[in-house]
Amino acid sequence: MKTREDYIAEDFTATIPVAEYMANYRDAEKFIGFCRQCTRYNTYWACPPFSFNVDHYLSQYQTALIIGTKITPLHPERITDVISFGKEMMETERKRTDELLLEMEKTYKGRAFFPGSCLLCPTCTRTEGKLCLYPERVRPSLEACGFDIGKTASELLRIELKWGDKDRMPEYLLLVSGIFGDIQKDL
Repeated sequence: MKTREDYIAEDFTATIPVAEYMANYRDAEKFIGFCRQCTRYNTYWACPPFSFNVDHYLSQYQTALIIGTKITPLHPERITDVISFGKEMMETERKRTDELLLEMEKTYKGRAFFPGSCLLCPTCTRTEGKLCLYPERVRPSLEACGFDIGKTASELLRIELKWGDKDRMPEYLLLVSGIFGDIQKDL
């Protein structure tokens, strides 16, 4: 497991009215279309299609707090397995941010959106037609609700997404999460 000795994690935030975020950063048809191409589609409880009306689910909140967690490896030249290193960094930060977001739900009387895929179970019960084992903890991602994460990151957080390949780690990784609720703009 990678620790903060191996990387730096910085959180960046932006607030935006939910109605504005939905109008300017959401293209459900396009991004749910990408979800349909993923093996997790309709096989994980945090992934579409959902049993609820997403528009209603989102629009019941006033403000969105968008959080970008920028994860920068300290010694990229020492990384021998880019995929494993990146996955471990992201999972370590996901555990931290997911817990923080669940606590923020209470504070802001809102709903969290975790970055990326669900990490709660090795295999999801959805494929067996069973209920989620952790309904109180499972959360969809912003992209699973049709939001454009690239545009969100660049325009709201002022951070560009970076890409590597199987042999090269990008300069940094970025996890984009959020919480919708009763959030004051002066955070």
